[in-house]
Amino acid sequence: MFSKDRWDEIIEALSSNWFRTILTAFGVLWGIFILVVLLAAGKGLENGVKSDFGGIATNTMFMWTQGISKPYKGLPKGRQFNYKTDDVQAIRDNVPNLRFISPRNQLGGFGGTNNVVRGLKTGAFNVYGDYPEIIQQEPMDITSGRFINYGDIEEKRKVAIIGEGVKTAMYGFAEDPLGTYIKINGVNFMVIGTYKKKGGNGDAEEEQKQIYVPFTTFSQAFNRGNNVGWMAITAEDGSSITEIKPQIFELLKERHTIHPEDDRAIGNFDLYEQFSKVNGLFIALRFVAYFVGILVLLSGIIGISNIMLIVVKERTKEIGVRRALGATPWNIRGQILMESIVLTIISGMLGIAFATLVIYGANQMLEANGPVDMFANPSVNLTVVLIALTILVVSGLLAGLIPAQNAIKIKPVDALRTE
Repeated sequence: MFSKDRWDEIIEALSSNWFRTILTAFGVLWGIFILVVLLAAGKGLENGVKSDFGGIATNTMFMWTQGISKPYKGLPKGRQFNYKTDDVQAIRDNVPNLRFISPRNQLGGFGGTNNVVRGLKTGAFNVYGDYPEIIQQEPMDITSGRFINYGDIEEKRKVAIIGEGVKTAMYGFAEDPLGTYIKINGVNFMVIGTYKKKGGNGDAEEEQKQIYVPFTTFSQAFNRGNNVGWMAITAEDGSSITEIKPQIFELLKERHTIHPEDDRAIGNFDLYEQFSKVNGLFIALRFVAYFVGILVLLSGIIGISNIMLIVVKERTKEIGVRRALGATPWNIRGQILMESIVLTIISGMLGIAFATLVIYGANQMLEANGPVDMFANPSVNLTVVLIALTILVVSGLLAGLIPAQNAIKIKPVDALRTE
């Protein structure tokens, strides 16, 4: 229940020595400030690192073939093999909990020769033969036109989707590429769409210099037959591609007569495994932030507790008079605890406000000066603020507990004799 007299006493007790109160409050203010800023900085680092994944579906594995390193069933080591389109269907039929299986073929690559011609302009670009599902695994914004669909796949249409980097290199400033033709390794393709890749990693510019054509068209136009260069495989939500991939490897080794213990024959990059490691790192960083912040906050709480002990000592006679007039031990204890909690919460809220201003300023600087590598949008969510408030309340109780216990131990007669 609200008591004006009690609040008047609290304000009077805290304002009787402003300088001492401010110095005491600063310890808690600084502790909660450090806690919130460390958590925001950790979140900014997490946002920056995760943006390097470029929006790719993280529960995905990329898989390709390598040289066979062990002889098996009369076949020598060192031989090469290729995935086939039948392998893709076999994986779909035999391995559960897979969301997407995208076979892919590729032309070009870094340092490749010029493979795209339009009029007098030439360029060296990565060209991918893909299925429509790839846009779910490597998200991109279609800036004009459309992406590959199954009509293109079934009819083997010679159509292409080009990146904004290809558009800049092969077209004039105001020129619309839709409906025009580009020649890829001597084969004409009509441009039906343009895209811009999501994400902000170091290869962002190169990712805008890619061309996508239907997988079936690519195989026919460039004589790939039923070969598959590599695959992008995504597991369903709730399943881990890391746990599923041994089944895929076992199936492919059986189909291509590869020794079951040959771990080098199938190359793969497990994005989910890498993403899990990153998540584990940031969980550890959050723990460190809480640990350091709470230790700094604890030093402030100890300061408040010491000051409250001094306050109780200074108010010994007052406490004796109140006890003599009938105040219960709980009245005395409650008064000291309230003063401690109020001082802690006020200083803590000022620390949160100060930290919020610093985080806001950091975001404004990042927005004005452009993104910084591996750091973006430092912030804390409402949960962190609620946790900080809970820590403040508990800290205030702990800071006032020992002084409050000392206060109720004072006997009225002894207190009244104190000068």
